[in-house]
Amino acid sequence: MAKKKIVKTNAIRLIEQKKISYKEYAYEWQENHLGADEVAAKLGQNPAQVFKTLVAVGNKTGVIVAVIPGNHELDLKKLAQLSGNKKVEMLHLKDLEQTTGYIRGGCSPIGMKKLFPTFIDESASDFATIIISAGKRGLQLEIAPSDLAFLVNGKFGALTE
Repeated sequence: MAKKKIVKTNAIRLIEQKKISYKEYAYEWQENHLGADEVAAKLGQNPAQVFKTLVAVGNKTGVIVAVIPGNHELDLKKLAQLSGNKKVEMLHLKDLEQTTGYIRGGCSPIGMKKLFPTFIDESASDFATIIISAGKRGLQLEIAPSDLAFLVNGKFGALTE
C-alpha cells in the first residue's frame, strides 16, 4: 500500500536543509475555517501553542512578520515599537502572495520569498515546541521556538494585546 506523500513546501525544505527537528500535521481545511483556533481543535492541541503568521508594513522598515498565538490579537503599537517603526499597518491581503509567496491560511514565517524582519511573541518561549503553518493550507509543523528564531533571524518580544 502506497503511503500518501506530503508535498514539501519551501518551509519544510528549508528546515530539512538546516537539519532541524520538526513534526508535520496534515488536516482537512475549509475556506471559512482557517483560524488558528480551528486548527488547534482539529489537531487536538493547546490553542496557545498554535501560532499564526501575520504580515505587516512598517513606515521605516517596510514588510515585517509577526508570529503570535492564534488565540490572541496582534498589537500593532507593540510591533511598531519592537521593529523600530513609528507606525505599522497590516499588509493588504491582495498583496500577501506576491510579497511572501504564501496565501492566506497557509502563510509560514519560514521560506518566504525574502527574509523579512520577523518578530515572535515572547509567549512562544513558554513551550518546548510551537505549531506554525508549514506553508500550505491543511499543513502545520511543530518546531522549537529557538529553531524558528534561528531560521528566520527572529526576535522575541511582547506582540499581543
